[in-house]
Amino acid sequence: MRLKVWAVVFFGVITLGFGYSWQQLQQMQWDSGVDIVAVNDVVKIAEREWGRLDQQAFADISFDYAVLDMDGAVLLRSTDGISTTVYDAIANRDTVADVMKGQSVVGKVIIPSTGGQAAQQTAANILTMAALVYAAAAAAGGFYWVYLNRTIISPFRQLQQFAQHVARGHLDLPLTMDRHNRFGAFTESFDLMRDELAAARQSEFEANQSKKELVASLSHDIKTPLSSIKAVSELMLVMTQDEKQQKQLRTIYHKAEQINLLVTDMFHATLEELEQLNVEVNETYSSVLSDMLDRADMDNRLKYEPIPEVMLLTDEGRLQQVLDNVLSNSYKYAGTPVTIEFSMQAETLDVTISDDGPGVPEEEMPLLFNKFYRGRNAENKSGAGLGLYISKYLMNRMGGGITCRNREGGGFTVTLSLRLA
Repeated sequence: MRLKVWAVVFFGVITLGFGYSWQQLQQMQWDSGVDIVAVNDVVKIAEREWGRLDQQAFADISFDYAVLDMDGAVLLRSTDGISTTVYDAIANRDTVADVMKGQSVVGKVIIPSTGGQAAQQTAANILTMAALVYAAAAAAGGFYWVYLNRTIISPFRQLQQFAQHVARGHLDLPLTMDRHNRFGAFTESFDLMRDELAAARQSEFEANQSKKELVASLSHDIKTPLSSIKAVSELMLVMTQDEKQQKQLRTIYHKAEQINLLVTDMFHATLEELEQLNVEVNETYSSVLSDMLDRADMDNRLKYEPIPEVMLLTDEGRLQQVLDNVLSNSYKYAGTPVTIEFSMQAETLDVTISDDGPGVPEEEMPLLFNKFYRGRNAENKSGAGLGLYISKYLMNRMGGGITCRNREGGGFTVTLSLRLA
């Protein structure tokens, strides 16, 4: 942008210089080149011989002249081509002198200004030369600007665009170079930097991918022995009659269930990052919500009103997972009975899950659905901060939504919006 300004200033100065030169040449007072003494001789001869003028009287005059009376009539002239009117004489910068008879002007003498014509020709030549000089300077400046633009400015603009592409993460766009570029080695270093950044980003991506796949694999492998522990503890609960042993077995079962939920969340979070967490939305009756809620109510503290009979668009397995996460959080952090209400909206069936716990601090509300986020009330409680994050992801994939809020007077509410068929 600055170079364009300088180019405009340069050509503007040249134009102003040319105009100023023309103005000064026009305003100069050129010497007529006429000998004043000789002019006086012609005037005195005309005054002396007035009334009987002839060429013989002016035989000693070596330059051209013309004599006019006051009516403008030409009385005598030395040769053709001389101004024959006072107006023409003034226009041609000729010398005009009065012919006096007594106290009266009886005529005019016109002496052609040969010196002035030469000066005007010189001025015209000077002006032409100045125009050529200014034109040559403008052409040289233009060619130099083109040269600078091609050899310096354009390569740096390419570097600027290349740097912007790199900053935006577009590492697959190489830096094009001209073999005659004066900054060839410099630009080649930039392109090598792009290659190294692209290789580093690819290595980082592959390393993160391997970590995610390892977490997914380990999560799956851990669930197998956990299932065995839960199955054995359930079998022993049925077989034993000792109350103390039953209490211990229930503790083992619940702890195994907690570990199972934690591993499931980690597994699904990893699958979500790998884009392998499948969600299959199908039409289903709303009556399935009753069975889902009963399966999620592990502590028998859930109360819910009759469910409206509608058709839903949902994935039953994923919706069960969402209900498990939400109710598990209520039991874990509130420790109170949970009430569920249903309300019909234009396009959704809203499931409102409410507890009577202390709720969540308002400054933490926007962070509840962030990955691995755990609030201040999560101390000494199991979990990885993935439950609500996965629940939001699944609800969005099913075309619904999930929101949460604190209730006036105490308590916390989570609302699930299930899409109607």
